[in-house]
Amino acid sequence: MARNTTRPTSRDVAHAAGVSQAAVSLVLGDKWRGRVSEPTAERVRQAAHDLGYRPNLAARNLRLGHTRTILLVVPALTTEFFAGVYTGAARIAAQHGFGLVLYPSPEGIGPARNPFASAQAALDGVIASSMAADALTAIRGDQLPLVMLDSDPHGSLGAATVNLDIADGTRQIADHLLGLGHHHFLHLAADVPSWTFQVRADTLAERLTTVPGTTLRTTRSPMAIEDARHAVTHALRDGPHPTAVVCDDDKLAAGAYKALRRLGLRVPDDISVTGLDDLALATAIDPELTTVRLDAELFGERGMHALLAVLDGRTPDQGDIPVHLVVRGSTAPPPPRP
Repeated sequence: MARNTTRPTSRDVAHAAGVSQAAVSLVLGDKWRGRVSEPTAERVRQAAHDLGYRPNLAARNLRLGHTRTILLVVPALTTEFFAGVYTGAARIAAQHGFGLVLYPSPEGIGPARNPFASAQAALDGVIASSMAADALTAIRGDQLPLVMLDSDPHGSLGAATVNLDIADGTRQIADHLLGLGHHHFLHLAADVPSWTFQVRADTLAERLTTVPGTTLRTTRSPMAIEDARHAVTHALRDGPHPTAVVCDDDKLAAGAYKALRRLGLRVPDDISVTGLDDLALATAIDPELTTVRLDAELFGERGMHALLAVLDGRTPDQGDIPVHLVVRGSTAPPPPRP
């Protein structure tokens, strides 16, 4: 005998439980209290279970005017940082009955093709990194409830912004190196037009100018290890050697390591190196990297909490997320100058 593969409907459940379809909708939508008796509600639940009935949530959500789907817009997933952001955001989304869709915007490739025929119809809101802000235009995400990550709170497209305290992290690095006696710095800056990287550059320059006798040079690099190696190699060949290289992230620091070793310089005996992110890479290189720990999962959680607040008409929590310097073997006092 052929197996009946017809999907059961709410009418089937109503017939099996001996109630109306309206009662089935109330019970399975958890709105039955005060309108349907407890024995009737239990009878409906049992009938739905026995028939293997599952409500069409997509159709129900569209009738209600929402899909309970959030879009997370990030750069290409080339480091575990944005994977951590996704993990944290997805955790909070799931706790509140939302799904989270990831939309990467690879640098040099352009935003991915819009996976939605109409973002306004398919999404309830968007969380976007400022490093992938161009992708918002492609999906018209800036016309939806929007929370921006790592974005200027005074000029953000979003209804709310969530930031890590990158300025304080940069000051912690500068103070650590100054405390070791360093006065000559090379800033290996990410060649990315993003507010968060401008904050790093501005904060480092402001902190160092308060100390007499310090010098600061800047060289830029795409966020790739080999590009960073080339940038540091050219910077050290074309000018005086610094005693410390301050890198905008850990991948750039790994590239700096390669450049210094090929130039016959030792870390940290001849030159100190710092990163920012505290990726797994930071403890895979030798010596282990002094860097600033950013809690990516907490960042994602805070972003999702902020969007949920916006959707509920509430004011999101204020204040940047604290970051912490992790001192390892890549920094030491500078060598004596000849």
